[in-house]
Amino acid sequence: MSTFATASVSTHILDTSVGRPAADVAVSLAARSGGEADWVTLGGSATDADGRCKDLPALPEGTTHVRLDFETEPYFTAKKQAEAQQDAPRVRDSGAFFPEVAITFAVTPGEHYHVPLLLNPFGYSVYRGS
Repeated sequence: MSTFATASVSTHILDTSVGRPAADVAVSLAARSGGEADWVTLGGSATDADGRCKDLPALPEGTTHVRLDFETEPYFTAKKQAEAQQDAPRVRDSGAFFPEVAITFAVTPGEHYHVPLLLNPFGYSVYRGS
């Protein structure tokens, strides 16, 4: 049994255009050991009604870099269709300006990294949360 502590990752998405969590966004997690190593996709999840991914895969021992890939285009397409059905006022939204968002960051063994995505149709921001 190894006593090496691995890093862990969690995330959530807030749609800042409506001030609500973004549900049903596919998120995949990849990792690598060293800056020159190949990325290994570990698996994925989708955000729940609270905008959180509660079942991202564990990181393997030796992970130094992590990449979270958020598939945002289907989310914005579904949102636009729902607004059209509700006869909502037209927003100047030509679809998903960012069809996907990839966030890459370095990790240290034993640390937890919560990386929220603040998302709107024409921009996004991320930060290391707690």
